[in-house]
Amino acid sequence: MLTNVATALFGLADMWAIGRLGDAPAQGAVELGAKFMMALLNVFNFLRTSTVALTAQGAGRGTTHAQAETLARALAVALGIGTVLLLAMPLAIPFGLDLLGAKESLRESARHYIAIRYWAAPLWLGNCALVGWLIGQRLVRHVLVVEVAANLVHIALDMLLVLLAHWGVAGVAIATLTSECFKFIVLGILVLRRSDGRGVLTSFAARTTWRRRELAALFALNRDLFLRTLLLTAAMLLFARSGAQDGPVTLAANGILFQLFMLAALILDGFESAAQVLCGEALGARERTRFDKAVRSSMLWAGAAALAMTLAYAAGGEVLAARFTTDPAVAARSATYVPWLAVLPLASFTSFVLDGVFVGTGWTRAMLGTMALALAGYTLLLWLLHPLGNAGLWSAFTVFFLLRGAGQLVLTPRKTRSSFSTS
Repeated sequence: MLTNVATALFGLADMWAIGRLGDAPAQGAVELGAKFMMALLNVFNFLRTSTVALTAQGAGRGTTHAQAETLARALAVALGIGTVLLLAMPLAIPFGLDLLGAKESLRESARHYIAIRYWAAPLWLGNCALVGWLIGQRLVRHVLVVEVAANLVHIALDMLLVLLAHWGVAGVAIATLTSECFKFIVLGILVLRRSDGRGVLTSFAARTTWRRRELAALFALNRDLFLRTLLLTAAMLLFARSGAQDGPVTLAANGILFQLFMLAALILDGFESAAQVLCGEALGARERTRFDKAVRSSMLWAGAAALAMTLAYAAGGEVLAARFTTDPAVAARSATYVPWLAVLPLASFTSFVLDGVFVGTGWTRAMLGTMALALAGYTLLLWLLHPLGNAGLWSAFTVFFLLRGAGQLVLTPRKTRSSFSTS
C-alpha cells in the first residue's frame, strides 16, 4: 500500500507544480497529456500484474528457476512493445490528441508535454516487469524504497524545472522522464544483486524459457489482461474527453480531483497486489482454506482503508484540492465535485480487491467479461446523464466501479469451487 502511495505522488507532484503557475490552460494541458500517457501505457500494465501472478504461483510451487524464467519472458515482451511504441510515435501522438478532443493552444501544450514524456515508455514497461517480479517475490519493501527515492527525484526536478527555471509543461515532462530512468536503473540493480535475479541472465538463453506451454500460458493471461485494461483505459479516456468538452477550467478541476482519486486508487491497489500474491500462492499450493482467508482479510482491510479515505476526503477534500491551484475559478470548480471524490473509495474497493483475486488465480477471462459489462453500463449512463453536465460524468464514473465489483462478487463463489475442486 505504501509503495502505491509513493507511485501516486508522481501525478500529484506534477499537478501541484504546474498549479503553482496559476495557469488553467497549462494545468489542463498536463492533465490531457497525462491521460494520453496513461491510456497509451496502462493497457500494458498486464506486464506487472501477470508477472506478479506467475511469480507468486512459482513461489507457491517452490520452483526458483520458473520465477527467473517468468521475469525473462516479461522483459522480452517489454522490450518488444517498447520498440513498437517508439516506432509508432509520429502517428500515435496526433491520433491520441484527436481522440481526446484537444484543440488550439491546449493541444499544442499537451503535444509538447507528450513529445518529451513519450520517450519514457520503454522504461515504464521495463519497470512494470521488474516491480511485478519483486512483488511476486514478496520484496515489497525493496519496491517501496525505490518508489520513494524516485519520487524525491521527481519532486526535486518539478520544483527546479517548473518553479525555478520556469520551463512549465516541458519541465513537468522532463521530470517524469528522468525519474522513470532513475527507477529503472535502481530496480535493475536490486534484481541483479539477488542470486535468483541473476538467474534471469541465463534464462534468456535457456530453451525452457521459451517452451510453447509457458509462452501459451503467458500470452493467454496477458491477452485477457490487455483487453481488460484496454476497456478500463477506454473508460478513463471517456472521462477525460467529457471533461475537456466543458472547457479548461472544468478540465483542470477534474484533473486535480482525478489525481486525488488516483491516490486512493493506488492505496487500494496495494490490497489488490496483496490479494494477487496471497491468492496466487494459495492456488499454487492447492490450499482452499488459505485462499478463503486471503480473500476475507484483503476485503476487510481494503474496506477499512476505503472508509478512512472517504471520511478524510469528505472532511478535507475541498481544502486539499485548493492546494493544487492558484486559480480561484479552478479551486471553486473543484470544490463543487469533491463529494464525488469522497464517495469513490467506498464505491471502488471491492473491484480493486477482486481484481487481485482474479489475476492471482488466473480467472482473467471472467474479469474481462465483468469489465465489458461495466463499461457498457458506464457508456449508457454517460449518454443518459449528459444533461447533468460534469455531475453526470462523476456519477457515471462512480457507478462504473460499483458495476465492476458487483459482477466479480457474483462470479467469485463459482470460480473458487471450480479452481479447488481437485484439491
